[in-house]
Amino acid sequence: MRIIELGITGIRTPQNAFGALPIQRVSDQEAVALLQRAFEGGMRYFDTARSYSDSEHKLGLAFAGMRERVFIASKTMAATPEDFWRDLRTSLQELDTSYIDVYQFHMMKQCWRPGDGTGMYECMMQAKGQGLIRHIGATAHLLSVAFEIAESGLYETLQFPFSYLSGPEEERLVNLCADRGVGFVCMKGMAGGLITRSDAAMAFMDQYPQVPPIWGIQRPSELEEWLSCMDGAPEFDEEIRAFVERERT
Repeated sequence: MRIIELGITGIRTPQNAFGALPIQRVSDQEAVALLQRAFEGGMRYFDTARSYSDSEHKLGLAFAGMRERVFIASKTMAATPEDFWRDLRTSLQELDTSYIDVYQFHMMKQCWRPGDGTGMYECMMQAKGQGLIRHIGATAHLLSVAFEIAESGLYETLQFPFSYLSGPEEERLVNLCADRGVGFVCMKGMAGGLITRSDAAMAFMDQYPQVPPIWGIQRPSELEEWLSCMDGAPEFDEEIRAFVERERT
């Protein structure tokens, strides 16, 4: 499995990453077993959020005593400084950690900036200065906002939907992030369930050596599909290329 470097963050991780939204649907015991198996299989980057109910708590249980061996990304949907600090304190407690590697504004509808009157970006800078977070990130679902984030020079990572069903504008966004040193993290690499072949999804993603996809994983069988790629991504061969082209039409 290729080791990617996440933009200017300096984070180096296998390209396969773990999306922890689905583990809120399973028990603590099942989630811990899944997360620890992911680590044993080679995954090192784990993405969660304050809004994913008890997902952060389950990561905290799974990685107790081994925090420095994984990268944890979380998110806040706060729109006020008061809610930002409440969410961050809660996330640190639930994750059982003193810091979060990548802390992201979640589903941004605008690009927070210093001096914009909201105080939101200043919260990120203060949290980073205090060592509570290591890198400032953003997630978005609107292309216009995502481009503004990527072009702003303010964010170290950007998480956005990307898959082989994406269009040329999404590909342009990925390339812009690469040019600007912004770590692009792929969410919805299976297009919300529209894509059913994991080998085709991973083979496509392998064409973007700077992009880690966070696969949403709930079941051991799903995890094993992705871990089977750790020894090498499926080749984007003629059969998969033709299949992808049919899916796009």
